[in-house]
Amino acid sequence: MPRDLTKASKFLSLVLRHRPVKIGLALDGQGWADIGELIDRARASGMELTRELIAEIVATSDKQRFAIDATEERIRANQGHSIAVDLKLEPRKPPAILFHGTAEKSLGAIQVEGLKRGRRQHVHLSPDEATAIKVGRRHGRPVVLRIAAARMADAGHAFFLSTNGVWLTDCVPSEFIAFPNEKA
Repeated sequence: MPRDLTKASKFLSLVLRHRPVKIGLALDGQGWADIGELIDRARASGMELTRELIAEIVATSDKQRFAIDATEERIRANQGHSIAVDLKLEPRKPPAILFHGTAEKSLGAIQVEGLKRGRRQHVHLSPDEATAIKVGRRHGRPVVLRIAAARMADAGHAFFLSTNGVWLTDCVPSEFIAFPNEKA
């Protein structure tokens, strides 16, 4: 079997973050799926997965989107869900500034509405500009927004840190966003 890691990783993102029902997969309340069931259901839907391939994806993903539990029997996405899961993350005090990468074409709406979670459970924020640029590139010409995260937290907004270092929050009101050529 040719090992197309990208194709398999995108498949895992789809079924572990957005549409487990597509293959009849059951996730528990924290988003965990049984690896054996995942492999069986994936195969029945035409995607060949093995424990080794899944472990390689988890180990080599630069974004560390997935985690395998200590028993090595379950897998879940670290964040980015559009389905309801409770990742059991505790609120954390964020650094003073976090970053959000977006496309230049989205700036007008963000200036008016702030950052919204859309179909996902949270707004995703990066700890550094380089990561935010990579994220922004996926959507068009990248723009990096500086988020006054500590001020937001002081104003009562909760922040969570996912296993792979992505900061999560429910929304970012525009008054906490520094747009290009502004200071946060």
